Amino acid sequence: MNIGQASATSGVSTKMLRYYESIDLIPQASRTEAGYRIYSVKDVNTLRFIRRARDLGLSINRIKLLVGLWQDRERSSADVKRVATEHVAELDAKILELTAMRDTLQDLADACHGDHRPDCPILHDLEGGGRLSTQAGVVTKDASHPKYGTAHGAIPRHEA
Repeated sequence: MNIGQASATSGVSTKMLRYYESIDLIPQASRTEAGYRIYSVKDVNTLRFIRRARDLGLSINRIKLLVGLWQDRERSSADVKRVATEHVAELDAKILELTAMRDTLQDLADACHGDHRPDCPILHDLEGGGRLSTQAGVVTKDASHPKYGTAHGAIPRHEA
């Protein structure tokens, strides 16, 4: 099948298909006498595999590794599991980071009156670079945020 058919069948754009060839994620397609790429059913199955792996957020390097393991019938499933569990751990870390960002934005939005007044905790936070500010070698909680009260909760810099 030609590149358009391979793209439609696999769900991988023609641009990405060419890119995957250029980085040796898939083998170079054979060519017609006119120079058009021709893909086999095996190539399309590999593209589907890659598409699914990308949908799961796997990096190109991990996908290369997994394609190699998938094609190696002598492989150990433990090797495949290791790749998957490493990715899960990275996803968990990203989820924690995104949750913290969401919580921070929600706290700021909750503290904002959202009325005609110009005072806005969201803008104050962004201006100050966050809720923690440095004064005389001590990190203090931002007193402008109602949840954090006054600077009485000073934290030594090495503990922040």
